[in-house]
Amino acid sequence: MKFNILSSKKHQTMNHEGALAWNMGPAAELYAAVVTASLSDKFYESGNKRLERIRELIAQNEPLFVAKLAVYTRTQMHLRSVPLVLLVELAKLHAGDDLVSRTVSRVVQRADEITELLAYYSVSNGRTGTKKLGRLSKQLQKGLAMAFNNFDEYQFAKYNRATDVKLRDALFLVHPKSKDETQKALFDKIAADTLATPYTWETELSAVGQQPFESEEAKAAAMRAKWEKLIESGRLGYMALLRNLRNIILAEVSAGHMKQVCALLSDARAVQQAKQLPFRYLAAYRELLPLKSGYTARVLDALEKAVQVSVRNMKGFGEEVRVVVACDVSGSMQRPISERSKILNYDIGLMLGMLLQHRCQHVITGMFGDRWNVINLPHKQVLANVQEFYRREGEVGYATNSYLVIRDLINRRVQADKVMLFTDCQLWDNTGYNHSLTQEWKKYKAIAPNARLYLFDLAGYGSSPLNLVQEDAFLIGGWSDKVFDVLEAIENGGAALDAIEKVEL
Repeated sequence: MKFNILSSKKHQTMNHEGALAWNMGPAAELYAAVVTASLSDKFYESGNKRLERIRELIAQNEPLFVAKLAVYTRTQMHLRSVPLVLLVELAKLHAGDDLVSRTVSRVVQRADEITELLAYYSVSNGRTGTKKLGRLSKQLQKGLAMAFNNFDEYQFAKYNRATDVKLRDALFLVHPKSKDETQKALFDKIAADTLATPYTWETELSAVGQQPFESEEAKAAAMRAKWEKLIESGRLGYMALLRNLRNIILAEVSAGHMKQVCALLSDARAVQQAKQLPFRYLAAYRELLPLKSGYTARVLDALEKAVQVSVRNMKGFGEEVRVVVACDVSGSMQRPISERSKILNYDIGLMLGMLLQHRCQHVITGMFGDRWNVINLPHKQVLANVQEFYRREGEVGYATNSYLVIRDLINRRVQADKVMLFTDCQLWDNTGYNHSLTQEWKKYKAIAPNARLYLFDLAGYGSSPLNLVQEDAFLIGGWSDKVFDVLEAIENGGAALDAIEKVEL
């Protein structure tokens, strides 16, 4: 994002490595913290500290901006937990109109988000026991009541789980008004806990697993038949398919069914509707690599096609624009994005970098740590290129000497138009000579006056290694391929926060 920050010492700070950095401003800092947050431990701060900082930043921003940010992160970035945090914290600070209730109705897009919002409400207010949901904000209550009108029995039943806050708890708390007799009967079923068991792939497979079989071979045959039936039914959702590719291959379904699986994976319409974050494809790809099946290569090809389809509408820069893509592989980047994920911040950087490389015609790619190495890889690969970077990450060490990227361009007199750094922005010089990205960038502008520098912040720690008062230096936050929409907005003269300000409530 572009920040118009006054160039004064009051905006200077130190990053977590002790190097000089610049504060962003409350709106930009909240955006960066939110779109990169998983509320799990990061390398430099615990999840609790991240959460506390988000709360502090919410208080520093205008309520309308916070509300729009909640809608944007849910509908555009496809994040789920953080928008609910924004709603609850906003409700604590803002009352007197229907801003919160209108925002709740926009953000809650799955039935289980009703109960998740209430669960976070009890945690945020430090409440436990039978009164954990007491004194609920009237605006949260009103918004959740409206959300109840958006789901049918299947959607409610699918997420009717024995969680700490249950659907019937939410129903009794917010008292939604039914639209008609059919919905009244549905609410009665929720209250009585008599919702019909939904048809899902989980229930179908679970039923097979609970049956007695004469042998393991008979059980495997039944499981194979069930997977084939699920594939034929068309009721196995795209995300479920993506997460179960390994199970489907190990079940040894028929060649015809594998053909159906690959066709759905790479179907352009299915990919666009599924709206999966790019790293989901990478996680699936890695799950399959060790499998010794004759179908593995075919499914890997389908995943490669799928991820390329997912960014088909992403703008490149044309054949004449010269781009540099540099990926941070330092130690601080090698942390999981969440407690249950095998994907690292480092992987996110590589993934976004390779997506960008795929869309550009004239591009130099490489990785930096102690050193900066240019790595040439095929233009028409994404996932395979990420794996190649991953295999070679130890070649450059684990510091964050980003200035070496720019110094190399200076030494080779390379005139780039766009220089992209995918990093957690904790950049410093481990040589002891205090070289900085800012210094090298100033030197580079002497030989490439029209060049622009883009820092993709993958962790959102809240400061930038550059003074972003310059018109040629930008910071972009987030994991999703939507960060490239922000990039396009900048190219067209817009600022990164414009997309959030345009959200209608």
